[in-house]
Amino acid sequence: MKSFLSSVLLGIMLMTFAAEASGANAPHIEPGKQLPQSVKVRGGQDADSHETTIRYYLFVPKAYREQGEPWPLLMFLHGLGECSTYDLARAKIHGPASFVEKRPDFPFVLITPQSPPPINDPPGKEVKRTSEEIVALVRKAWNPEQLIQLVDHVEHHLQIDPNRVYVTGLSMGGFGTWRLAATYPDRFAAIAPICGGGQPADWAKPLSKVPIWAFHGAKDPVVPLASTQSMVDAIRAAGGNVQLTVYPDVQHNAWVPAYNDPKLYEWFLAHQRKHTSQSGKKVE
Repeated sequence: MKSFLSSVLLGIMLMTFAAEASGANAPHIEPGKQLPQSVKVRGGQDADSHETTIRYYLFVPKAYREQGEPWPLLMFLHGLGECSTYDLARAKIHGPASFVEKRPDFPFVLITPQSPPPINDPPGKEVKRTSEEIVALVRKAWNPEQLIQLVDHVEHHLQIDPNRVYVTGLSMGGFGTWRLAATYPDRFAAIAPICGGGQPADWAKPLSKVPIWAFHGAKDPVVPLASTQSMVDAIRAAGGNVQLTVYPDVQHNAWVPAYNDPKLYEWFLAHQRKHTSQSGKKVE
C-alpha cells in the first residue's frame, strides 16, 4: 500500500513539475503594459546548435484578452547603441518601444528583443568607427533563426493573428529587418526597415514577396542612403511591392519622423499575409 501511495505521489509531483516547466517560459502579461521577458532559443537551425537566452520586452494592448480575438504582432529591432547584455531598458530608447507605455491602446502586440553587442569594446572606452566599419559590424548582428523562434514563442502563448505579423527596425535593426524578412519571407505581412541595408543580389527575390515601406535620411553620415536605395531598386526589378520615403534634411535618425507618423501603423494594418507556408529560404 505504501508503495502504491508513493508511486501516486511521485506521479503527481512529476506532473506538477512538468506543468510548471512547460509554463516557465510563458510570457507574463498585463494588458496595457510593456514588461521584461526572456526565452531560451537555439543558436541556429541545427538541432545540436547551442542554446541562448533572448531578453525582450512584451507589450499587449489594454483591450487584449487571453480568450479574445487574435491581435496583430509587431517586432521592433533596435540599433547598435541600444545593445547590451545587462541593461534591457536600453532596448526601449527609440521606436515603438519608447512610447507604448504611454499609449495602452497601441493596436499591436509589440515584441522588442535586445541584441548583445556584436563586438566587445574595452570597458569605458569610446571606439570611433567609420561608416564602412559600422555597416560591416551590424550587417549580421541580428540572428534570423533566433528571432523567428521568438516570434513562434509569442504566437504560441498569446492570441496572435499569424497573418498579421510585421517587423521593423532602425539602423542595425534596419539591417536585421531586411535580413529576417529575406530569410523568412512567408512569415511576414509587411516590413518597414529604417536606415538599414542588405544584400540586394541575394535578397531581392525573396523580399519581392513582402510589402515593404523603407525609410532613410538623405544626409545620413552613418549608413549611406545608397544602402537602402540599392535594396529598393533590386526588389523593384524583381517585381516586388516596395516604397521608399527619403527625408531630405534628415541625417541618421530617420526613425524619428517615421515612427511618429500614424500612417506607418495604418499601412501595416492594411496588409495581411496571403501565404500559409511557414518556411522560408535561408540566406546568408
